[in-house]
Amino acid sequence: MKRSIGGVIAVLGIAIAAGGGYWFGQQRTGGGLGTANATAASAGSGGASGATTADKGKGGAGPTVLVEAITASTAPMPQSITAVGSLRSDESVTLRPEVAGRVSAIGFQEGQRVAKGTVLIKLDPAINEAEVMQAKANLTLAKAKYDRAVDLQKQGFISGQARDEAENSLKVMEASLSLATAKLNKMEIRAPFSGLIGLRSVSVGDYVKEGQDMVNLESIDPLKVDFRVPEIYLKQVQVGQKLEVSLDALPGRKYEGTVSAINPLVDAAGRAIVIRAQVRNADTSLRPGMFARVKLLTKDERDALVLPEQALVPQGEDQYVFRVIDGKATRTKVEVGQRRDGKVEVVKGIAPGETIVTAGQLKLRDGTPVTLATVAKAAVAPKTDNGSPPAKADNSAGRAPKS
Repeated sequence: MKRSIGGVIAVLGIAIAAGGGYWFGQQRTGGGLGTANATAASAGSGGASGATTADKGKGGAGPTVLVEAITASTAPMPQSITAVGSLRSDESVTLRPEVAGRVSAIGFQEGQRVAKGTVLIKLDPAINEAEVMQAKANLTLAKAKYDRAVDLQKQGFISGQARDEAENSLKVMEASLSLATAKLNKMEIRAPFSGLIGLRSVSVGDYVKEGQDMVNLESIDPLKVDFRVPEIYLKQVQVGQKLEVSLDALPGRKYEGTVSAINPLVDAAGRAIVIRAQVRNADTSLRPGMFARVKLLTKDERDALVLPEQALVPQGEDQYVFRVIDGKATRTKVEVGQRRDGKVEVVKGIAPGETIVTAGQLKLRDGTPVTLATVAKAAVAPKTDNGSPPAKADNSAGRAPKS
């Protein structure tokens, strides 16, 4: 019995010793792995930090941006004011009868040119002719009575009052004849000036009332151009100035004109000056009502620093450009003047000879390193003999690739 109990105790001791050894070994193995992992993590963190520091040291200014640029230069630029307006007839009228009547004849073809005084429309004159004949007969009788009264008054057979009454009756008959003749003349509608006749709205046999529209007449050589400019240009406009008119309906053609009048009243609604000019239209290619683009030349040409409009970077009410200085973009505020043909005048902010970015500004910040794809010279293209700018050269091969 004692041997059995001793054997059991021995087995339990061996088992406890084996379990304790296994647990102690596991603790040592786990600690080593944790230390190794911690060391590795620390090394990895340190390596990453070192790499980041190295990267920052290598590219502290950021990546280089590919841009297009031009060299700013001066070029002659006419001082002008641009505006939009409408063409108007030099003279325009809608013919209407002053008396009622029936149309008896039409003396024109629609759209033809007519001379001043030409009879355009006749109304039936039968009643008016009869009134004229009646007035003439009454006038003859009144004149005879007056002559007889004068003779009788000289002989003393009638009083002076009777002679005065006969004279008054004569004057009344004369006025009646003039009135009937005037009514007869109103039965003919004549052209008040030379011009092109429009489209009629009546036919032979129509009965027209006083003031009814019948046909329009337009004088279109020369034409008037009405346009508006802001009131800030009041001191720069005057009668006699030259201007150029171009029309979307007739591309490629320009017409010269002269300012003929300036409205002394400034439009309070738009704070604008209303200007009227005259443009020759010998070939009648221009028509009233057409939309016109006007360029009013206020001064002679002068040299100005010009840039393409795409070089500007607007921000609020201010304008900026990016100059390239020592391979880096420098954001600079500029003050602009007039714009013409895709060019803008720079009044203040940059100097001739500086390199200005024209494409790629969206990727730039102040101090960003840049690489120039193309550098062109900014200038207004000279005009050829026919007044149009020469064809642009194809420089697409030198442009920056699209990102």
